[in-house]
Amino acid sequence: MYRIKTLNKISPAGLSVLDQNRFAVSGDVENEDGILVRSADMHDYVFPDALRAVARAGAGTNNIPIDRCSEAGIVVFNTPGANANAVKELAVCALLLASRKITQGVEWVKAQAAAGEDVEKVVEKGKSQFVGPELNGKVLGVIGLGAIGVQVANIATKLGMTVYGYDPFLSVDGALALSRMVHRAMDLETIYKNCDYITVHVPQTAETKGMLNEDAFHMMKGGVRILNLARGGLVNDDDMLAALDSGKVACYVTDFPNAKIMGGRNVVAIPHLGASTPESEENCAVMAAQQLRDYLENGNIVNSVNLPTLVQPWSGVCRLCIIHRNVPGAIANITGVLSKDGVNVENMTNKSKKDYAYTVVDVGSRVSDSVADEIRALDGVLRVRLLNH
Repeated sequence: MYRIKTLNKISPAGLSVLDQNRFAVSGDVENEDGILVRSADMHDYVFPDALRAVARAGAGTNNIPIDRCSEAGIVVFNTPGANANAVKELAVCALLLASRKITQGVEWVKAQAAAGEDVEKVVEKGKSQFVGPELNGKVLGVIGLGAIGVQVANIATKLGMTVYGYDPFLSVDGALALSRMVHRAMDLETIYKNCDYITVHVPQTAETKGMLNEDAFHMMKGGVRILNLARGGLVNDDDMLAALDSGKVACYVTDFPNAKIMGGRNVVAIPHLGASTPESEENCAVMAAQQLRDYLENGNIVNSVNLPTLVQPWSGVCRLCIIHRNVPGAIANITGVLSKDGVNVENMTNKSKKDYAYTVVDVGSRVSDSVADEIRALDGVLRVRLLNH
């Protein structure tokens, strides 16, 4: 029986994916084979020997020590696209919040009522201070055309906006899903110089952290309105505050408020509601649980952030799942051990992702622990699992 530890509350729809006869799931299991997590910080988490996979019910994995997992032969999954509709809908709301001073107006009306004013009269006199532009006819730049960015770009065209999208890593699926009305920008400068609104939908990495900074703002149009529903660290807060103070940025809508940014003018802060819908939480939990189950039971990897996608149909009675460094000679060393021990290979697939590789070998007979130990002892091998069909 596989032991699955939950570090956060996981939707029952996700937990139902894991057969109770094969999976023991709770927040108290020890020496777990797998982990289901949402926002819990795992950077100081002590990995038990049995841990083989971590599944994040969400897209971002900043709370997981990816490098440490990779070195330990632990697969890290996320759920791209599962919350895309929820974030898309919030992005539409954010566009409106950035244009029309809706939140400020609501708070002002409440204050008038609390002060005993004749609300109907003061509203007509004071509403002009909350005037803002329409979206129709404006130019939107979408940075990042993944599952979320594509949906945001597409729906913005239906709002009458001219849309530019930038993503140097646009996937085939993303390209097929992208509306023909969206213009492909070949560099960020095109987005910065031409767009009245800019929304960012990229993961936070060493390369993207602080990408919206003084240099970027300098290239933008005056009075640009910026949306960040992706990750707080994508924006340099000090530079954003200066841009807001000067009027270079007319409004900043963020789903990642902090004490510093809340001191700025024309900041609309949302309490990290991007994926906070029952539908999104359910979708993420189901996808995370399905990926975790398929890996533990079959060795298949889909949507891993640290290892390649590899799905191989069963074609033998035993399967070796080998995580190793992506170095020359690794495959020859593995097959050399199998050949020496008289193990016949029925099917084999090898895929790599940057510094790491994954090899799945189906064989026609049971493989002994001693053979698996020989492979474990090979230079560069990080993890070997034996699965029987």
